[in-house]
Amino acid sequence: MSLFAADLPDPNGFELSVTREIAAPRDLIFRLWTDPARIEEWWGPGGMTVPAVEMDLRPGGRFHVVSRLPDGQEYPFEGVFLEVTAPERIVFTDAFRAGWVPKPDPFTVSITTLDDLGDGRTRYTARGRHWSAAKRDEHAAMGFDDGWGRSADRLAALAERLARGGA
Repeated sequence: MSLFAADLPDPNGFELSVTREIAAPRDLIFRLWTDPARIEEWWGPGGMTVPAVEMDLRPGGRFHVVSRLPDGQEYPFEGVFLEVTAPERIVFTDAFRAGWVPKPDPFTVSITTLDDLGDGRTRYTARGRHWSAAKRDEHAAMGFDDGWGRSADRLAALAERLARGGA
């Protein structure tokens, strides 16, 4: 059993999350999430580009992504995967760099779960569990709901289009 099982309650009240029901199979959504070549199609709000993505999909493997706004401002993220269980769950954190090198100011553990609802439908849930209420509130003020919500909407639109046979 995973330490990050989706049915475990938020242990400290420091979690933010978004959930979407997507009319696409979870295998497809998992592939879109874990394929660096597809990340730019849905990662971040519309208009954002992703000039760099690196994914070593195993516990301790590096997860690095750079998000760039239209004005050129960049938001790099570097962390490691804690769990990758295809096609159900992806867990990563910024608490470490590759090689389990601790980072000085960890922000979040991100838990993405894909629940098969049957009939080719999937419940997508992205959770951010934070180290403190202050970090949670900082993430909320940064626009968690809008940013992660629009990413989820873009992922849903892409997956649904591909599930219908679109390119």
